[in-house]
Amino acid sequence: MEFKIQKINNIAAKGLDRFPSDGYEIGTEITDPDAIILRSQKLHDMSFGDNLKAIGRAGAGVNNIPVDRLTERGVPVFNAPGANANAVKELVIGSLLLSQRNLHSAVAYTSALDSHGDALEREVEDGKKRFVGAELSERTLGVIGLGAIGVEVANAAAALGMKVIGHDPGITVTNAWKLNASVRMARSVDEVLAESEFLTLHVPLVEATKHMISASRLPAMKQGAVLLNFARAGVVDEAAVIAALDNGKLGSYICDFPTRENIDHEKVIALPHLGASTAEAEENCAYMVADQLCDYLENGNITNSVNFPAISLGRKSEYRLALVHRNIPDMVGQISHQLGISSNNILHMINESRGDYACTLIDSETAISDSTLGAIRDIDGLLKVRLI
Repeated sequence: MEFKIQKINNIAAKGLDRFPSDGYEIGTEITDPDAIILRSQKLHDMSFGDNLKAIGRAGAGVNNIPVDRLTERGVPVFNAPGANANAVKELVIGSLLLSQRNLHSAVAYTSALDSHGDALEREVEDGKKRFVGAELSERTLGVIGLGAIGVEVANAAAALGMKVIGHDPGITVTNAWKLNASVRMARSVDEVLAESEFLTLHVPLVEATKHMISASRLPAMKQGAVLLNFARAGVVDEAAVIAALDNGKLGSYICDFPTRENIDHEKVIALPHLGASTAEAEENCAYMVADQLCDYLENGNITNSVNFPAISLGRKSEYRLALVHRNIPDMVGQISHQLGISSNNILHMINESRGDYACTLIDSETAISDSTLGAIRDIDGLLKVRLI
């Protein structure tokens, strides 16, 4: 069987090389693909064929993908959490230094000098006085969101001698173990805001995090605090942030999401969405999502899907059923019953659920007929049935 992969956006070549050449066709013009691999292209207005089995986003956020619509079609959406964590961490640390050592202003000042000799030396010394900064050591950094990126940022800041306070009610056990022991956990976002001289955000943009930093919350922050946003533009209310910069409540705002309003503000450093823009991060994301797509297409195994449960089953037969269905009573029983009617003995089976949806993998001892597959597809609640 050959799988057709539609490539949207530039994907690192080393990642695309993970697809075996003898079983995959990859191209930008492929129609009716088995899977789509992309970065930031918006797919909300895209039509999807019945053959589509999976979508892989070579990055962490999936706001550019109509996840709910794909879920109803039984199509897993994969991402690459943590693959770009080091790249974003380094950019955040660099931005902390930008804010305190006035590096961008100092570089602009020096680049504009056109004098020579003694006059140049005098201007250099004048610049040295104008751009006096402050050190990060012993200053307090608040980290909202302690996923892969937030943990790395917190640990790096602690290594620089900063005091770090973090908040994430959904922190995983794995990430909690990775945190530097000096990082103090706060009970709420407001507690972090009240204690932080610097605040960095590392949360996804969902309804609960939209405008997390708002006009009602900004007064709780320390006077002159620095706000960093390398998560998503919508997690802050930009109008409220601009107002806080104007009245001095915020000392500066550093973000990865330029707008006309923030570009023109003297207290804003806006970068052109550089968060994951390193060769290493792009390759890591492509590696991860390509491997996940291959494993799903070839075996039905799911790793790092944003809309379906993780599931993995070692192959015990050449006849495997991969099923995506609603998480309702007696689904596995009905599937097993249809296999039993056709005398298909189950060698191995696993079922995992996540909210309203579930996935089941079944290895059969013998070939499964088209009529049996049809009977299984007719079960109410089945979203996708594949014989691999």
